[in-house]
Amino acid sequence: MKVRMGMALVLAAMAFAGIANAAEQTESRLTPVIPLPATVVPGEGAFRFDARTRIVARGEEAARVGRDLADRIGRSRGFVPALARRGGDNAVTLVLDPRAPLAGDEAYTLEIMPRGAEVRARASAGLFYGAVTLWQLATADGAQGTATIAAQRIEDAPRFAWRGLMLDVARHFRSVDEVKALIDQMALHKLNTLHWHLADDQGWRIEIPRYPRLTEVGGCRIPAGAAGRNADGTPRPYCGFYTQAQIRDVVAYAAQRHVAVVPEIDLPAHAQAAIAAYPQLGVTGQAPPVSPDWGVHTWLFNVDDGTISFLQNVLDDVMTLFPSRYIHLGGDESVKDQWEQSPAVQARLRALGLKDEKQLQSWFMGRLGQYLQAHGRHMVGWDEILEGGPPADATVMSWRGTQGAIEAARAGHDVVLAPAPDLYFDHVQSDLGDETPGRLGVIDLKSVYAFEPVPRELTAAQQVHVLGAQANLWTEHLRTNERVQRAAFPRAAALAEVTWTPAPRRDWNSFLQRLAPMRARWLAADFHAADSAFAVRIAPAPAPSGSASVILSNQTGFGTIRYTTDGTPPTPQSPAYAGPLQLPVAEQLLTANAFAGDRALAAPRALRLDTRSLRARDSQSLRSCKGGLTLRMEDDAPRDGPRALMTADVFDPCWIYEQADLDGVRRLSVRVGQLPFNFQLWRDVKQVVTRTASQPGGALEVRVDGCAGRVVATLPLAPARASDALSVLDAPLAAMTGRHDLCFVFASGAADPLWAIDEVALLP
Repeated sequence: MKVRMGMALVLAAMAFAGIANAAEQTESRLTPVIPLPATVVPGEGAFRFDARTRIVARGEEAARVGRDLADRIGRSRGFVPALARRGGDNAVTLVLDPRAPLAGDEAYTLEIMPRGAEVRARASAGLFYGAVTLWQLATADGAQGTATIAAQRIEDAPRFAWRGLMLDVARHFRSVDEVKALIDQMALHKLNTLHWHLADDQGWRIEIPRYPRLTEVGGCRIPAGAAGRNADGTPRPYCGFYTQAQIRDVVAYAAQRHVAVVPEIDLPAHAQAAIAAYPQLGVTGQAPPVSPDWGVHTWLFNVDDGTISFLQNVLDDVMTLFPSRYIHLGGDESVKDQWEQSPAVQARLRALGLKDEKQLQSWFMGRLGQYLQAHGRHMVGWDEILEGGPPADATVMSWRGTQGAIEAARAGHDVVLAPAPDLYFDHVQSDLGDETPGRLGVIDLKSVYAFEPVPRELTAAQQVHVLGAQANLWTEHLRTNERVQRAAFPRAAALAEVTWTPAPRRDWNSFLQRLAPMRARWLAADFHAADSAFAVRIAPAPAPSGSASVILSNQTGFGTIRYTTDGTPPTPQSPAYAGPLQLPVAEQLLTANAFAGDRALAAPRALRLDTRSLRARDSQSLRSCKGGLTLRMEDDAPRDGPRALMTADVFDPCWIYEQADLDGVRRLSVRVGQLPFNFQLWRDVKQVVTRTASQPGGALEVRVDGCAGRVVATLPLAPARASDALSVLDAPLAAMTGRHDLCFVFASGAADPLWAIDEVALLP
């Protein structure tokens, strides 16, 4: 019986990776590509892509794609294919054919045969994406030298036109090189839109030479808390902006990778940095500071003709720098208090014959939207622009769930789905103790993969208005570039498949299989994608006779968990986890990791098994009493090096250690930190709970059997107030037996600083 070589290679690879059910995983091994192509037809044999392979490209556009492919192969496999103008055997041929019968400019076909490969597209975007698919196929094994690719025919085109990421650089600034690194990964996942959030209350990041104070003043803030002070107590500004030359560089770099850059200048709210620079733009005429706070601010642009002209002049520069069809004008979270209280604004409202401030915002946005339209551009706004009636040609970006998208599409507006919390990547992606800072609850990889961009409430005629979807990287709590990268990927890879691959073709288990080689590509590119989906959770519990029962697991349940107890990192030959481990509590280091075949899926996680680790809980492992506005925040006291991460409910900092085993416990040790209360909460400020200080300096109170139970420990805060750094508070604990909930609250008399728990340890 004749066996096709391509399928034989697939089955061999699956056996190598330890896949139990070969039939179910055939395609993910044949085509280990993200996003999964629209159609794949297996062929016979395999193509050996080696140092003698030529890349044949005719015309400058094809040659540019060829040079990019050759460069990527060189960095991945260790050899650089030569470019040629004539074909033959052992060649990769790139063909731009404007008459090719393909679905669009981003579509392509990729034919892989034993004698070579051909990418065909009708436009350079499709040719680029076909070459990216070939590169992923050629790097699936993560090895150097010759790549063997199973024969197959791929016919591919995107499901949606808008496949995006939003990067907020107003809260935390990212350098040009850092933005380019994100664009690189977007392009390699066929994401095609970078929404660049360039201005907000906390910073103005785009140079406008006509208005230099926008960056001179608006580009700097004094951070709240210890981060805003030098060691001698002097202010420590946080500054950053892009020159126009740098913006042109980023836009050109993105265009070469077929990523459109959509700029956002947020208005009429999120304007505090601009008003700090030019107070006449505001309602009150006063100059606020550039905000060091997160949340909903109340500073608005006024509605005078002079302010409209100012913003039109800014948009002139924006349109010159960004060739994108779309310009985002914000429109979100416009608290109308200042407009309501201003006689001048109210007079303007009446003169325009408008009913209320919502209609005034619609008029304001409409004036600027019409200005864009007159210059051949198209306005995008957050879904609040629907409230007073959006400009006729506005595209609506739905962030408050999906209802805005439904309403806008029914009214005939194009829409982009970017709903919170589904696609808000400032949410943490696991509840592991080493997770990055961000919002809770958890938005994990699987939930992103399960997102459906087309609301089921829309009719077929209305669905055509859904341009696509994007994830939003708000950076209040993503201070470093590593954290931005970890927050973005692999969840952006899941979104790439959601927005590219036909819905019936998506398969979660197949996606996990294809993530293993993708993780190797990220590591090779020094890109810090998160491993939260595969990282091993080590959960110990006391057991009889001085031992511990340890459960190992990971978020996805994917891979084989292997472990060691001698302090060395696990390898593919280490013991496989099959059930709870019974281990002696003897200061040994338990280390674990998940593997797919011989590939580690994450960084190893470790826990030293001792008496303390069995009864200690970090703040991530404690339960928030109410779960209001719960954030994972960093201690801002260290100026350099690592910072502790603490989880707290901003409205009510209160924690519960559930079912604490109090047998033999006589002492309580709590590590605490003080964070700046830098939150603008508008009307939600009434939800903030403060507790009267029961002693000078305040105290941490511990109650048993819930927060209404009796106080069993009081730990004074006065010693901790002497330092910005973390402090350890100790107190004796009366003898108790059995399991009880312990409730921890700070009775400090004020919301600022926000006292937070880093770790609670119950000790003998």
